[in-house]
Amino acid sequence: MMRYKYFPILLLVILVNGCREEQAQPPVRTEVPKTTEAVQKPGCANCHSGTVLDDRHAFACTDCHRGNNEVSEKIEAHKNLIAQPAGPEHMAVTCGKCHPEQVNNCGTSLHFTLKNAVNLTRAHFGAETRVQSLTQIPLNEENAELALVDDMLRRRCLRCHVYSSGDDYPYITRGKGCAACHLQFTGGSLQSHAFIKSPDDAQCISCHYANHIGADYYGRFEHDFNWEYRTPYTTSEPFVRPYGVELHDLVPDIHQQKGLVCIDCHSGNSLKNTISKITCRTCHEWEPGLPKPAEKNLAILDNTLVLTDRSGQPHAVPSMRHPAHEKYGKEVACQVCHGQWSFNDAPTYLLRSASDDFDAMERLTVQSSSWVETLLEHNLNSDDEEIDPVMADGITGRVRPGLWYLGYGQRRWEDMIVDRDTDGIIKVFRPILDLHLSAVDENETVLFDDLTGKGSGLVPYTPHTTGPAGLFYLNRFQHLLKKTAPEPATP
Repeated sequence: MMRYKYFPILLLVILVNGCREEQAQPPVRTEVPKTTEAVQKPGCANCHSGTVLDDRHAFACTDCHRGNNEVSEKIEAHKNLIAQPAGPEHMAVTCGKCHPEQVNNCGTSLHFTLKNAVNLTRAHFGAETRVQSLTQIPLNEENAELALVDDMLRRRCLRCHVYSSGDDYPYITRGKGCAACHLQFTGGSLQSHAFIKSPDDAQCISCHYANHIGADYYGRFEHDFNWEYRTPYTTSEPFVRPYGVELHDLVPDIHQQKGLVCIDCHSGNSLKNTISKITCRTCHEWEPGLPKPAEKNLAILDNTLVLTDRSGQPHAVPSMRHPAHEKYGKEVACQVCHGQWSFNDAPTYLLRSASDDFDAMERLTVQSSSWVETLLEHNLNSDDEEIDPVMADGITGRVRPGLWYLGYGQRRWEDMIVDRDTDGIIKVFRPILDLHLSAVDENETVLFDDLTGKGSGLVPYTPHTTGPAGLFYLNRFQHLLKKTAPEPATP
């Protein structure tokens, strides 16, 4: 009987614990829940929610970009999408719907065609025919020497044009076509869809950099490409170069120091070739009693010509009162006396190489070309498979064999070159066409060695480095003045 004394108690404990264990288990669902997936709403704005528009262009995305705004699936939404509707190939049917006259004028302007620069270079190397646009530079020129020049223009030189988004540097990348001037890019990225009516200098300098007219306005002069002449010299960390090459800081133009931006003198109409080209005399030759020049930002106040800059600040325009203007003004260009310095990089050496021997370029990896620089840095410093020496066409984007390297005999800004032009006017010159072209194939066989054009390569130039003429201005050009025959002696 004693064996069973505690049996009822044990049974009770087991039953209680069993109930507790059963209650501790998660409840069993008696029905399977319905699964729900987040459904993306249709419309461009649901993915591109950060897009900022201005009041004048508050259109539906599809008005410019095409595509389908009624669906949510990406592939369907992007069907027939135009990624860059302001580009040259699309701007007539997008921007041109509201701005037909502006689009037509821009399309034939020098900023779009670059025909002067193209024809000047091709003629220097013997071309007898002219092209009307950089897009007409031949791809298969029968003359082998001209074919090399054309390839250089397409793949190395003409990177600053509206058919390209610019180099892959923070201050260089920009839009194409109308967007190149009228949309803001910062750090290589589009900031908003708010269109800028009057471009600021950031847009202008995104093309007018690298020791070309425009960079001098801000006193910028590129360092040499060789690593010994660049800064910071000692750092081993990646160094951001917003314009591709580090810069010397020289004296900016006096107009820049006064707060004027490019568009204050070079208006949209002048850039579109719809009015005559502006010169220094347009403003500074005015005297009381003469009619006001045609530029909209000029006015006559209290018998003084006043220029109102883009920010609304007025500037009294000084007139040419010095007697030297009367004596030499018809024979000597303004910048011969007033230019503070000029770009004198010469000679310019260009080599197209299909060879995979990159070691010779170790000290010259900075090339003012993000394509060349990226390829060199990879092939010289990476353990990954080498990239072939190829380069893209700056107009079509098509990649072809051969990599264009650039170098200079020297880079200088002092001692401006002054000479008499073919029109008889004494002007500042620079050795823009002092070009030396060479080419080697993949076996390092020399195809061309130091191909040069005709003449000295000096081209008339207007340095945007205006400042006081100084006491010794006459020393710059007096050796070029026409010497008059001495009067006969009186008997």
